[in-house]
Parts: sequence; structure tokens; C-alpha cells
Amino acid sequence: MGTMTNGLTEGVDYAYNHYFLANPFLEMLKSGEIDEEVVNDKVRRILRLMYRTNMNPNRTAGSLTSQQHFDVAREVAQEGIVLLKNNRNFFPVDPATSQTIAIIGENATRRMTIGGGSSELKTKYEISPLSGLKKRFANANILYSMGYSSGPSAYGEELPAPFDADSLLEAAVEAAAKADMVLFIGGLNKNHFQDCEGEDRKAFNLPFGQDKLLNEILKVNKNVGVILISGNAVDMPWLPKVNSVLQAWYLGSEAGNAIADIISGDVNPSGKLPFSFPVKLTDNAAHSFGELSYPGDSINQYYKEDILVGYRWHDTKNIAPLFAFGHGLSYTSFKISNAKTDLNTYKTADTIAISCDVQNTGKTRGAEVIQIYVKDEKASVLRPEKELKAFQKVFLEPGEKQTVELQIPVADLAFYDETKSGWTVEPGVFQILLGTSSRNLKKTIKVDVD
Repeated sequence: MGTMTNGLTEGVDYAYNHYFLANPFLEMLKSGEIDEEVVNDKVRRILRLMYRTNMNPNRTAGSLTSQQHFDVAREVAQEGIVLLKNNRNFFPVDPATSQTIAIIGENATRRMTIGGGSSELKTKYEISPLSGLKKRFANANILYSMGYSSGPSAYGEELPAPFDADSLLEAAVEAAAKADMVLFIGGLNKNHFQDCEGEDRKAFNLPFGQDKLLNEILKVNKNVGVILISGNAVDMPWLPKVNSVLQAWYLGSEAGNAIADIISGDVNPSGKLPFSFPVKLTDNAAHSFGELSYPGDSINQYYKEDILVGYRWHDTKNIAPLFAFGHGLSYTSFKISNAKTDLNTYKTADTIAISCDVQNTGKTRGAEVIQIYVKDEKASVLRPEKELKAFQKVFLEPGEKQTVELQIPVADLAFYDETKSGWTVEPGVFQILLGTSSRNLKKTIKVDVD
């Protein structure tokens, strides 16, 4: 830590021999500045840990990159995918279909476990979205077209794309015109100025001409679903024209299989957005206070949004998001009823118990996330419009009903009082808001805090 290297980008020697405990440490040992006993102490610590773990004869043998690990990776990826939009039940697609499906986009084949700096993942293999979809939709006539191209992955520099953009666009539009449906697999990647360490993105829109490509595809085929592979939100000027949008993030080694599981309906999407997607870049708090707030003066960064970060900013300032914090659609439907608290008045040391019934009213097994927000009706300091205080994911078979119980310690309703240098729960009325996103609230219950 603290050593100016950038991993393996510039070679093994620079990556490892320049670490503080490599050549610099060796030179200090040779000069006598550091005693050799320091090395012995460090080696003893390593050996002690080895004896306690992998060399311990009583330790159960473990496994590395086993099928069990990849099964877990696939399940995690499935649960993280968020269905943002799904007009006319575009998804799921019957896995037995014999239709022609055009899969368009560089992200359908691009490896995403490599690059990006600290987000790089070392894995035995990575299933691409194209591979996963081809395997699951074996009866379909799948046409793949790259559509757009970014440059090779490089840390700290932006490299030009190796292919002609006009030729790629023309080929993609031709494939889309022949297809019954189009799956556009785009988004960002781990390149410099994308989802990578060291530099911000240059724009909020999709890079590498993807917006233009999507518009051209829509001219020849209206039956389009978009799968976004990215770690962040993007501008979506084409949103009203496409049938469906799936936010797939960077899903790791089982990415392609997990995406195919969701698109085929083998798995019902149940992911929820962990932050609000803004309509436009200036809707974000950091962009609302001038250039000193963002992008700063290249040396200093001024955080002026105070506690109103993320969805708290959108909700408190009444700025409608494109997709709200906690949003996520499903292939089934849910009914929430009988929401209540155990008491009407609470002391600071108490815990608020909240319960409600959740029923799967559709025909598909699925999961809903019950989210509890709290609003302080009157505070002596700036507080957000509401804050998430509890949530629970519940899996239900068709027709099944469960009672969900959540608890919020009254102490969690506190704010940090700068005048006292401590946490304070002010007496008054608090609203308990129960829903499925910060903008989709089903029930409001008022409680008194004494």
C-alpha cells in the first residue's frame, strides 16, 4: 500500500519489485538501517498463520474454483439483475422458441472480469452473454453482430477502437432487420474513462456510438430489449422506444448463464436498484452546486450536498428519478396488506416492530423486497425527506402468502447533533413508510416518539 505501481500493466518487475517490502526493504536491510530480526518476525507471522490454517492436520480440506463456487456465483448474479422496464411482457422469452434473435453489441462477447483496477476479478473462466444465450436458446436462429467497438482495455490511457464504426453499424442494422426480436447488449466497460479507476466518465450517455446505433436499429425493428452491462447509470434517450431494459451490472464468471436464466424465465428477476438512476446528469447532487462541487479544481473536491446523498437528494428536493432507489420489476405480481406496528408510542430505548402480509398474486415463483423508510415530520436540523431503515427479501410460490416482520430500534431514528457532538432522538411524530422503492410506497403509519 502506498507504493506507486499499477499492478501488472507495466510488467512484473515494476508491479512487484517496487513494493515497499521488496527492493526498497532489501536495500534497507543491506545497509543496516533495518535489522534482520524484522524479517524473521514477519516470516514467523506468515508461518504461524500457515500452521493454523492450511498446514493444520485437523483442518477440513477446502476446494478452489469448484462447481459449488460457480453455482453460488451464478445464484448471486441472478439475484442482482434488475428488470427496469418490461412493456408487453417482452421478457421472459420462451427458451424453446425457434424465432430469429439478433444479439447486438460488443458487451455480448467482451470479458468484464479483467480491467477496471480494483474491480478486476481473477477467475477460472467467464461465460459471455452471447455464449449463455446461445446455450439456453438452442432452437433459436441467433444472429450476432458486434454493432460498436471500444478500444482495447488499458489502464491509464484511452486506446482507439480497432474497427470501422460505420461498417459495424451497417452490419448490425442488417441483422436487426432480419430478426423477430433484438437483444441489444451494451453499456459501459472497464476501459479508461469508463467504469475504471483514476478518471471519471466523459459523458452520461452510452459511449462508442451506442445511442445512434440503437436509434438506427429501432428504425428497422421495434421489438427491442436492452441489456445494460455497467456499474453505473447511463442516459437513456431511447427508453420510450424499447420494450424492455435489464440492468445486468458486472456479474462475474457466470454472467452469461445468469443473464440467460433471467431472459428465459428460468429465474424470476428480483434485484432492486441500490441507488437512484437520474434522468439527467445535473439531477445529481454533486452537479447542482457548480464546478467547485463537480468536477472541482483538480486538487480540491468540495462536498456540498451535506447528508442529502443519493436517493435522499432526489426525494428531499422532489427531483423525479428515471428509476428510483429500490426499484425492480418482476415476472409475477405481489399484494401487500395488513401493515401495522406493535405500538403507537415509543421510548428511545424501544424497538418499533413492523409487520405486513405479502402474497404472490401471479403465476410465477418470485421474490419481493419489503422496504421500510422513516420520515421525521418535524426536526430542528436538516433531515432527508425519508431514509431507508429496514428491508427484507421474501421468496414466494404462486398464491403463497407470508407475514414479514421487521424491527427498527428507536435509537436508529437519531441524527448526529453537531452542537452536542453526539446522537440525538428528538421527540415527535415519525412516519413509517412501507413500500417496494423510495417512490413506490404502499402504507404510511404514524408513531409518536417520547
